[in-house]
Amino acid sequence: MKNAGIDRRTFVLAAAGMGLAGAAQAQVSKGSQVVKIIVGFPAGQATDIVARLLANKLPAVTGGNYIVDNRPGQGGSLAMGALAKSPADGSVMMLTHMSAVATNPHMYKSVPYDSLKDFEPVGLLGDLPFVLVCHPSTPFNNVEQLVRYAKDNPGKLTNASSGNGTVSHLAMEDFKARAGIDILHVPYKGSGPGLTDVVAGQVSLALETAAAVKPFVQSGRLKALGAGTTKRLGTMPNVPTIAEQGFKDFSAVTWLMLLYPAATDKQLVAGTFGAMNKAMQTMEVDARMRQIGAVPRFSTSPAEAAAFVRSEYAHWGEAVRRSGVRLD
Repeated sequence: MKNAGIDRRTFVLAAAGMGLAGAAQAQVSKGSQVVKIIVGFPAGQATDIVARLLANKLPAVTGGNYIVDNRPGQGGSLAMGALAKSPADGSVMMLTHMSAVATNPHMYKSVPYDSLKDFEPVGLLGDLPFVLVCHPSTPFNNVEQLVRYAKDNPGKLTNASSGNGTVSHLAMEDFKARAGIDILHVPYKGSGPGLTDVVAGQVSLALETAAAVKPFVQSGRLKALGAGTTKRLGTMPNVPTIAEQGFKDFSAVTWLMLLYPAATDKQLVAGTFGAMNKAMQTMEVDARMRQIGAVPRFSTSPAEAAAFVRSEYAHWGEAVRRSGVRLD
């Protein structure tokens, strides 16, 4: 994960991508074709915000038209299933996240896709760090006080998540196990509905993306207890990490990647990779990504992205097996 602005290596990659984009631009844009970018969460959630940023920037590069198609449910798996069944002609792609690709297939009894066979990875766009937040009325202001209160009041607290199997679910389960505390999990279809209930005082806590919680923290409607990153976030520098509050090596971060359905033409994949890099690897977009709490991160090629998917699928499969969490 990068913690600074775009470096020289990034611009070299972008330049290489521009060449690929030019070579396959006709295939990427296909004239007046409208390309759908599927997102597995409701509008306003962090993945959706980045998808809309991409959809706004790509037309200047490819000449095409892009719309975001929100399909929430099962932590992004319903949207992944829709992508797997979509035509492999460049008319549909998906901005997906780590959970839908790497954890849900191991956690759910059944998902409507095979992460390793049904998709053509294009490349990474960035990481989304998570922040633990609570309602202002809760009688704790940091992680240590939260743990003490939860131990003194077992079962009294509740935590919202973006859905079963998402990072906000799994990472919170990991935190609760490390702390030895009992907090009831309440899954939602996306971070927006869950955070709405935390703001309303219906749910005690949420571990959600910095992009989603930042406005609520800034307005005083939520308290930030800790960030799930190794270093403090530049956009929320006064919020200590959970790791520095006694939970060494704790991490709650997800990545974002652009995918096509399997069997999509390799030249089209390469062209989209180049167009995506050209659209997103600019100082303007870098600043906007960081403003919403995302940290830009890019693949060097579609092949590297595919290898990354295989590695993450194996890693998180083992993590899910260790957690013992299994969903119908």
